[in-house]
Amino acid sequence: MNRNDLIACHDCDALLRKPRHSAKGSTRCPRCGAMLYRPSAVQLERITALTLAALFTFLIAQAFPIVELDLNGVTSQTTLTGALVALWNEGMELVAVAVFCSTFLFPLIELTALLYVLIPIRAGVVPPGFNLVLRAIQFVRPWGMIEVLMLGILVTIVKMTSLARVIPEAALFAFGALTLMLAVVVLFDPRALWDVADIIKARRARVERMLAPASPHAPSGSTPPQ
Repeated sequence: MNRNDLIACHDCDALLRKPRHSAKGSTRCPRCGAMLYRPSAVQLERITALTLAALFTFLIAQAFPIVELDLNGVTSQTTLTGALVALWNEGMELVAVAVFCSTFLFPLIELTALLYVLIPIRAGVVPPGFNLVLRAIQFVRPWGMIEVLMLGILVTIVKMTSLARVIPEAALFAFGALTLMLAVVVLFDPRALWDVADIIKARRARVERMLAPASPHAPSGSTPPQ
C-alpha cells in the first residue's frame, strides 16, 4: 500500500486509509471520533485573497490608535502596543506577555504562515518547510484571540462612556473587520493542503520522468561480450 494513501488521526494516532471525499463530505476517526477531514467551503484563491487582506488589516489595527478619550478637555489615545507597555510598567508583566502573544504574535504567525504556503501552492509549487509550517499553523491557531480582545474593547468603551467622551479611532474599526475576516479564515482547514501538495509532487514526478533521457539499450540480436 502506498503511504500516500494513508492518513493518521491527529488525536489518537490511528493509521487509516485515506478516504475519497465528496465535495461536501467530512470524515471522522472511527476510533475516537475526531475530525479527520473537513472540506473548506472557500476556494483556494478566495482564502488567499482574504488572508492577504486580513494581514493588511492586522497591520493597520496595530499601527493606529484604538480609541480617544476626552475628559474635561484633556484627550488621550493609545494603540495596542501602548496598552501593552502600560501593562508592563504597572507590574503586570505576565498579563502583558499573554496579551501580546494572543493578540499580536500568534495571529501574525498564522497569517504570514498561511500566505507562505498558499501563494506557492496556487502557483503549483510546494514551498520549503511545507510540513513544518502547516504544523505551526495548527499549533498557534487556537491561541489567537483577536475576537476576545475586540469584546474586551467594546465592554471597556461601554463602561467609559459614563466617565468620558469616547471617540472611536481607525484601529477599532480595523479590529472589527479583522475579527470577521479571521472568522472566515479559520473555516479553512490547512490539512487539506497536504492533499494538494501530494498532487503537485506527483504531477512534478511524472513530468520529470517524461523529460528524463531514456536509458540506452543494447541493439536487438547483439550478444554481450565474452
